[in-house]
Amino acid sequence: QEALRELKQLGLRIAMDDFGTGYSSLAYLKRFPIDTLKIDRSFVRDVITDESDAALTSAVIALGQRLGLEVVAEGVETDEQLRFMAEEGCKAIQGYFVQRPCAAEPFGSWLQGLQSGCWFSPNPASLTKPLAANRDLAKAV
Repeated sequence: QEALRELKQLGLRIAMDDFGTGYSSLAYLKRFPIDTLKIDRSFVRDVITDESDAALTSAVIALGQRLGLEVVAEGVETDEQLRFMAEEGCKAIQGYFVQRPCAAEPFGSWLQGLQSGCWFSPNPASLTKPLAANRDLAKAV
């Protein structure tokens, strides 16, 4: 607990990863100086087809917002999942929808495009091809 507070004083941000699984207790949200709550991908994966996952994900987003935390949805892979997160107010995502793992050279090109405001397809074969629909969805988030 004290070590985390010292790290925070140094300017580091602290995230609770895989929230909702394993050791991610609600008590930790109160006890530790957390900045970011990362919703585990196991909830995000079926958020469109499973009412329980949708309800839990919505609740975690609302909880994080009420506590003043940044909320990140892990494992976003589809337009539908992105749209759900945007509608629920989740402003940050990670997952294959944004970018699949790739070698250093294409990653550099992807990062330069991202820094210039370009939103890229999650398809590695079209790594440098902007998709207007994805860019519009990303702006909503």
